[in-house]
This record gives sequence, C-alpha cells and structure tokens, in this order.
Amino acid sequence: MRRCTILFVIIMSVSSLTGCGNTVQPGQRGLRWYPLTEGLTTETLKSGFYWRAPWNDIFVYDIRLQSYTEMVDALSSDDLLGKLKTAIIMRPIVEEVYFLAQEIGPDFYPRVVRPELLAAVRSVVSNYPMVSVPEKSAEIASKVQAVVVEKLKGRHLEVHSVALADIELAKIVLEAVERKQAKEQEKEQKEFELVIAEKDAEIARRRARGEGDAVRIRSEGEAEGLKIRALGQAKAQETITKTLTAEYLRYKLYDSPNAKMVLLPDNLRVPILINPDQDRGAKAVPESLMHADQELMGRGR
Repeated sequence: MRRCTILFVIIMSVSSLTGCGNTVQPGQRGLRWYPLTEGLTTETLKSGFYWRAPWNDIFVYDIRLQSYTEMVDALSSDDLLGKLKTAIIMRPIVEEVYFLAQEIGPDFYPRVVRPELLAAVRSVVSNYPMVSVPEKSAEIASKVQAVVVEKLKGRHLEVHSVALADIELAKIVLEAVERKQAKEQEKEQKEFELVIAEKDAEIARRRARGEGDAVRIRSEGEAEGLKIRALGQAKAQETITKTLTAEYLRYKLYDSPNAKMVLLPDNLRVPILINPDQDRGAKAVPESLMHADQELMGRGR
C-alpha cells in the first residue's frame, strides 16, 4: 500500500511539473504574468521553454507578418455598391510588445485594426466612380494603406501592405466597364490607324522628295553638259575664226584640185565663180563677166 502511495505522488509531481511551463516558438515573443505579485513583466522572452509556477502564466505574441482578409461593402462616388476583397499584412512592433499587451491585448486585429481597415476602404472608394475602381485598384490600395497607417499610429502595430485582392461589381457596373473597354479599344485602333497613315504620308513625301531631287540633279547635269558643249563650240569657233585669214583661204583655194583659177585685176569688182557644178553642165556666164572679158580684150589690142 505504501508503494502505491509513493508511486501516485511521483506521478502527480511529474504531471504538475509538465503543466508548469510554456514554450515560445521562433517568431514569437513571451511576457511573464505574475498575478499575485508584480503582474506583467516588461522583459520579453525569446524562443525557448520556460518554467513557471502553476498560478503564473506566459502570454505569447506572434511577431511575424500575418495576413488578414476582409470583404468590404463600399459605395462609389456614383452611388454604386461593390464588394472589395481587401487584404492587410501587418505585425506587432517587436520592441513594443509589452505596451501592446498592456493597452490592447492579443486580440488587437478584431478590436483595433479591422474597424480602421473597413472605414478606410469605404472612405477611399467613395471618391472614385465604380467603373474606374478595377483599373485603379493599386492606387486605391495605396491610399487605404496610408489612411490605416495614420490611424494606427501609437498602437504598437506595423502595417506592411494593403491590397485589393478581388472586386465584385454589380451587373450594371460590369456592362459599363465593358462599354468603356470597347471604347478604349476603338480609340486605340483609331490612334494606330492614324499613326500608320502618318507613316505612309511621310514615306510618300520622302519618295516624292527623292524623285524631285533626282530630276533636279539630272536637269542640272544636262544643263551643265549643254553649257560645257556650248563653251567648247564657242572656243572652237573662236579658234577657227582666228585661223581663217585671207591668205589661208587663198591657199586652200589654190591647193584644191577642183578649183578653177581666173586672173582678174585687183580693182575690178566682179563676182568670181569657183568650182562650178560639173554634173549640171556649164552655166551661163554672167553678163558682167562678158563685159569684163571684152574690156580686157579691147585693152589688149
């Protein structure tokens, strides 16, 4: 009987010892709680196993980034209702875990963060028409984050980011979005066609400019060629004119085998017939030559 009592005491002691400790996991911080004496301690406990008395406790806070998601009903500036799936990523500030535990507690998200997040989303979305909310979701999320960060100042919480994960729009809004997208596509198509037309016009202008330059170059070349030929002919004519003296012409007349020589006095002005056309037969002698012959014959007698 005594042995059974001792065994029972040992078992109860071990059981009580195993229940008198807490484990702080990596990424967590712990705070000792002494309800009978000093209360909550300011020193934070890092990862590890910590013994405690059965009447004491250790509060554990996760200091890792955590994501919380909410479906927010928000009215746009044109009084259309939409549901926005909003995600916020945040965590407690490590150095301020003690103050977070003192002022808010471990349920800081539902007590403080969630109301501020919903209010910020509704406030920011109310400044946008619902048709523009999907395309400006990043801008809206950035403004929501700025509002939430401002509201949580001094609450010992760090907001990492806010994002709009999904947007559920009413049917009328979806139709308006589709019409807007169709108009934007039509506008882009017209702008593309305008760019192509401008490119074609530029190509045509450059081609015409090139053809005009080619014609001008050819015309200038031809004019330059004509000018060079004219100058050559003028120089040749000038050279010939300088060399055609009376003595040279008289020499060429005498040198020709077909030439006929008629001797006349120097002061007798009568036409001279040189190298008559033999194929057509003899031509009539001018009357002036006949008078000249008669006169010469009379003088010879």
